[in-house]
Amino acid sequence: MSTRQVSDSNEPFIESRAELVAPMQKGEKPRERWRIGTEHEKLVYRKADHRAPSYEEPGGIRDLLLGLEEFGWEPVLEGGNVIAMSGSDGAISLEPAGQLELSGAPLENLHETCAETGRHLAQVKTVGDRLGLGYLGLGLWPDKTRAELPIMPKGRYEIMLRHMPRVGTMGLDMMLRTCTIQTNLDYSSEADMVQKFRVSLALQPLATALFANSPFLEGQPNGYQSYRSHIWTDTDPARTGMLDFVFEDGFGYDRYVDYMLDVPMYFVYRDGKYIDASGQSFRDFLKGELPALPGELPVASDWTDHLSTAFPEVRLKSFLEMRGADGGPWSSICALPALWVGLLYDQTALDAAWDLVKGWDMDGRERLRAEVPRLGLNAPLPDSFNGGGGTLRDIAAQVLDIARAGLSARGRLNAAGDNETGYLVPLDEIVARGKSPSESLLDLYNGAWGKDLSKVYEAKSF
Repeated sequence: MSTRQVSDSNEPFIESRAELVAPMQKGEKPRERWRIGTEHEKLVYRKADHRAPSYEEPGGIRDLLLGLEEFGWEPVLEGGNVIAMSGSDGAISLEPAGQLELSGAPLENLHETCAETGRHLAQVKTVGDRLGLGYLGLGLWPDKTRAELPIMPKGRYEIMLRHMPRVGTMGLDMMLRTCTIQTNLDYSSEADMVQKFRVSLALQPLATALFANSPFLEGQPNGYQSYRSHIWTDTDPARTGMLDFVFEDGFGYDRYVDYMLDVPMYFVYRDGKYIDASGQSFRDFLKGELPALPGELPVASDWTDHLSTAFPEVRLKSFLEMRGADGGPWSSICALPALWVGLLYDQTALDAAWDLVKGWDMDGRERLRAEVPRLGLNAPLPDSFNGGGGTLRDIAAQVLDIARAGLSARGRLNAAGDNETGYLVPLDEIVARGKSPSESLLDLYNGAWGKDLSKVYEAKSF
C-alpha cells in the first residue's frame, strides 16, 4: 500500500469530472516509454524462534529499516516513526503486520527487474543476518494467529483495522497475514487500456493458480492452494472482485471513475495525519458534505489516495496493477512480470490472449475466480470456452506460449545476449508437473517433512 510523505494543502480543489479522469489519461504513454514496475512482499521472522518481530523491539522492524541506510536508502517518517525507506530502486515500506515490501522503480526490461530484486534481497539479507532476522517467500503466514502478529505504526492502517471487521470476515487476515507479488504496467491509449484490462482480468485466476503458495494456516493445511486469494473473497465486497463492468460495451476511464466514486472512502490525509472517513462517500466530499471534513472540498491528491483504496483483481490508476499472485521466491518475483509483459506488451500476443478469453461469459469468469483459490489449475473454465468443459490446466501452456512469443518479439537482451523468455521457465515447470507451488509444499509436508511445518522456514526462506 502506498505511503504518503507530504500534505498537499496548497493544491487547488477538484472542480470538474475531467480532473477525476485525468490521472488515468495522464498514464497514457507511447510504447517506447512503457515500463515495468514490480512490487513484492516478504514475511519477516526471528531466526531464533520464528516469531514475527515487533516494530519497536531491539533488532525489530524499525532497526531493519534503518539498517538499510548503509545501502543509500533514506528514511520516510510518519508521526516521528520510520515507516518506509526511499531510494533509487523505489521504496521499501511496511504492510500492517511488518511484511516488508519493495515497490520497485519503473524499469525498461525484465533483466533490470531481476537485477533490482537481487540487489534488494541481498541488502535485506545482509541487514537481517546482523539482526537475526529471516524472510519467508510465501503468500500467507503458515503458523501465526492474528494475535501473534504485531501492528505497524501507520495511520492509515489504524483506520483500516477498525473498519475491516464491519465489512467482511477476513479483512484483518488480508492485512496481517498475507503477502503478494504485483506487476504494474502501462498503456498507450484508452482503447489499449481497455484491452489490457480485459485480458489481464480474465486471466488473473490463471496467475493465482500458477503462483498459488499459501496452503497452510495456523500450523495446518487449510484446504486451499491460495488461501491468500480466498481471503480476498470476504474482505470487503465494495472494493474487491472481478469488476464485470470492465467487459461491458463502452467501458473506459469514465466508467472506472463511476466505480471509484461508489467505493467507500477510508481516510483523508491532512497536515501529516490520516483522518478517519471510513464508509463515507467521495461523492459527498466533492459537494463539500463529507462528515469527516464538513465544508471542505477534495484536492487531486485526495483522489489519488482514494484510487489506491480499491482492491480488485486488476486495479487502474495511472497504470494497470496485476493483483492475483501469492508471494513467493526470487524466481516467482521475476516470473510474474514476465508473464504479464509477455501477454500485454506485444500487440500480437495481446490479440491472441484476447481471442482466447473474449468469449467467456460473466458467470464463468466469476465461477473461475471463486474456484481457483481451492482448486488451482484444476479450476473449471467458463462453459462458454470451446463449448464447455476443461480446466485452467488445459490453457496454461497455451497462455505461456503466447507470453513467450510476446517476450521474444520484444527482443530485450541482456549482456549475454539472452532475451526475456527465460524468466518463464519456472512457470513452464509448474505446468509440466501439473502442480502449483502449494501442491509441491503439501507433498513435502506430508512426505519428507513428516508434517513438521517448521521445515517451511528452511525451504521457503530467501
